[in-house]
Amino acid sequence: MASSIVQQLFDLQDMTYQAFQCKLMPTVDPNVVIGVRMPDLRRLAKQLRNTSESQAFLSQLPHTYYEENNLHGLLLCEDMDYSHTVQELERFLPHVDNWATCDLLAPKAFRKHPEALPQQVYQWLQAEHPYTVRFGLGVLLRFYLDDCFQPCYLDWAAQVNWEEYYVKMMVAWYFAEALVKQPEAALPYLLEHRLSPWIHNKTIQKAMESYRISPDQKEFLRTLRRK
Repeated sequence: MASSIVQQLFDLQDMTYQAFQCKLMPTVDPNVVIGVRMPDLRRLAKQLRNTSESQAFLSQLPHTYYEENNLHGLLLCEDMDYSHTVQELERFLPHVDNWATCDLLAPKAFRKHPEALPQQVYQWLQAEHPYTVRFGLGVLLRFYLDDCFQPCYLDWAAQVNWEEYYVKMMVAWYFAEALVKQPEAALPYLLEHRLSPWIHNKTIQKAMESYRISPDQKEFLRTLRRK
């Protein structure tokens, strides 16, 4: 079954896109990148959803190719059973080895369980695998900066202590988004230097790139940069 899916992925191969994609993911071996554009991958996931072929594919870890992992993630995102989704993520996340696969994970089941999910997120933030931690931060960013926001989530993100670039970048991205959506709660983390200098300055940089931050706010943020 898995070999059939791999063949379908190679049938969608675009070598120009493969070269482009590899430049965006310096941590991934180019030999495992087939070169499948995301719209094509999403169409394939839609075709395979709820088939015996997809179930067999999801049961087989680890995969060989980058696109296999992306397809796996897209199929997981369609699962509407919350408990099963979390169980399958626990199996899958240790095999995620790049930011792109990590960031496409936005399970639909999560939106219906806003009260249960934070404790699971907290566990992911304590993980020893960098992309599991990045995923947890991404869940906070995607699902918990609006109506379900709690100030303690900012503390959770601030306490993430990794030197891994793609983890630090996600912390900064999270706080930049928090400055847009929850400015009163987020700004003290800059004013009181609660973040590392690198994350502090990267947060300001990301926030200033946003069109949702006013010119006056950007001017103020410039004054908060640390040397």
